Amino acid sequence: MIVCSCNVLSDHDVRSAVESALDLPRNAKQLYGCLGCSAECGRCARTIKTIIEDALGACAKACCAGCPHSSSAQHQHNETVPPRETVA
Repeated sequence: MIVCSCNVLSDHDVRSAVESALDLPRNAKQLYGCLGCSAECGRCARTIKTIIEDALGACAKACCAGCPHSSSAQHQHNETVPPRETVA
């Protein structure tokens, strides 16, 4: 099914880009970058985000240890989250 009529992108194109991208696209703008095009009207953004979340499965919210996608995402997550303080 065509999800972006401006760039003629199908749901299959979106899923393929998610599965083959080194840096996992998490939104329409990142996905367009992976595909070498850009958003035109933006009406497809919600549908593309839904397809990305579906393709990533549990990784859509946050990657976990042991996930095949976690190598880069976990590294970025560790850099942005301050360590917890322990209370004695």
